[in-house]
Amino acid sequence: MNGLHLARAALLILACVALAACPSLATRTAPPSVDRAQSFAAAGEHAQAARIYGQLADETAGTDRAQFLLLAAGAWLDANRPTEAERALAALPANMSSQQASYQQLLQSAALLARNKPDEAWQQLESLPVPAQGLPAVRYWQQRQRIALGTNRPVAAAEAQIALERLLTAADRSKSRNEFLTLLRDARARGVSLDAPAQADPLVRGWLAAGMAAADNARDPALGATRIAAFRARFPSHPALEPLAGEATIGEPLAGGLTSASHVALLLPITGPAAGAAVRIREGFLAAYYQLPETERPLIRVYDTNGVTAADLISQARAAGATFMVGPLTREAVAATAEFPAERPPTLALNFLPSQQPAPRDFYQFALSPEDEARAVARRLVSHGMRRGVVLTPRGDWGTRVEAAFSEELTAAGGQVLGAATFDAGANDFGASIKNVMRIDDSIARHRRLQTIVGQKLEFEPRRRPDVQFIFAPSPAATARMLRPQLKFYMAGDIPTYTVSDAYDPARLGGDDVDGLVFPDMPWVLGTGALTAKVRSELQTAYGDAASSRGRLFAFGYDAFGIYAALQRGDTLSLTGLTGRLTLDSERRVRRDLDWAQIKNGTARVLENGTSD
Repeated sequence: MNGLHLARAALLILACVALAACPSLATRTAPPSVDRAQSFAAAGEHAQAARIYGQLADETAGTDRAQFLLLAAGAWLDANRPTEAERALAALPANMSSQQASYQQLLQSAALLARNKPDEAWQQLESLPVPAQGLPAVRYWQQRQRIALGTNRPVAAAEAQIALERLLTAADRSKSRNEFLTLLRDARARGVSLDAPAQADPLVRGWLAAGMAAADNARDPALGATRIAAFRARFPSHPALEPLAGEATIGEPLAGGLTSASHVALLLPITGPAAGAAVRIREGFLAAYYQLPETERPLIRVYDTNGVTAADLISQARAAGATFMVGPLTREAVAATAEFPAERPPTLALNFLPSQQPAPRDFYQFALSPEDEARAVARRLVSHGMRRGVVLTPRGDWGTRVEAAFSEELTAAGGQVLGAATFDAGANDFGASIKNVMRIDDSIARHRRLQTIVGQKLEFEPRRRPDVQFIFAPSPAATARMLRPQLKFYMAGDIPTYTVSDAYDPARLGGDDVDGLVFPDMPWVLGTGALTAKVRSELQTAYGDAASSRGRLFAFGYDAFGIYAALQRGDTLSLTGLTGRLTLDSERRVRRDLDWAQIKNGTARVLENGTSD
């Protein structure tokens, strides 16, 4: 339900204004933070944001409580958890403002849609008066757009987009167009007809045609390139041209089919929960593809893996004549592909197999692995003379895997983990975990024992353990912005602190919350290397400002094509790519040698080789 973010942001502002009048409390444990919730939401961790809004609602009353409950409900909907959203809506007080009551009804319609009750959602929405202007009008048209597509009313959805654009700023209008094209593409993939009546408004016809072109492009890039070119010719000034630039690939559309002995099956979840990631990977893959001379390009066919078994996909690809497969993407699908009992084409999986599962013949693996980054951190620490340190990780499978990889590598290199602790990434205060791993409580206990012995109060300042040379604290970016200041608060801010690339979000620059953090990352993100400069220049020329949205997954897809090409040629893999310097190990896993950076004044500064951190 990303289209409701503008409305929720406005409610957030109202909540912040209300809270600004409250006196601050001089305590070590701050109440759940609105900024914290917003950071989680921006990072896509909507359930964590919802929990914080719920805690804030529990600590307030009246219209302030209603604001936070509405924000919590919206965040639960973003997390695709309508039951929790409905629970938050049911807890709303009776004394709400008219604006809040209207927003409650709007969220109720969103919850019905999330529960796969689109007709009831439409009836709920139709019962609401149509706001004339301002924020109520924005959120009304955003919700109408989604429910219309859920009830096979694409014309009404396009009309809602046209009405919405009249209310938005230029920046918000651009974002809205991208979101709407994604909705149309996904609706088409679900089987919704996007054919427009002959009498429909030209803007409406254009939006529906753009949705069909984007859907064709997701299934078959060669066909999609032709469809997008035809759209440009038919609708030369339509607003959908802007988001379609993000769907198209670099290079001119091909005039006819490719005839090549190489036939690549690209296996990605083009629809479903992972569709956004898959489309970005596909964009990068095809960007690299179009760097080849036309006569050297292989035939590429994209297969949507969402809801299809690995066996069926492999059988389809073999029947179509595939000589190489790239994908699938998820760990489960990769494991199932490796277990396929019959013959299959050589495969470059876009994730790693579980450590206990051996790779079959002609099965290669490429992943943006935080475990590999953790191992790289361990090696760098030892090479810089830092052998003894502590580890702080978020609770859960991700943190467990990263901590295990780091500890194993550090120990093998002659280092030692002096202590390890986990913390709840959804909490606001990590103090207990930090004090535990830094043994600050031991210092306090010694002080108490000494006071008991001497029988009087003694001047005292808690001390941390003195033997720690480094802290390894991998976490998502939103968590890192909370964790680093608390390390400073608990007298550990002067200890070199290392993390993985997940902690760095280049879209959230500025501020000194994470200053000092050292981490490895890919050249594409840090802006290093000749290839990065070349590809960025080409994207800027092709798409202008729309090029800036290409992130790590675009680079991942770009390098996946380069790895495929090297393997297809039979070359020994030694590739300088966008995601790092790539080589192949004895288990046919692609290893990435990364660049290193340190946050200074809120910005990542690249560390030269051999530079001390």
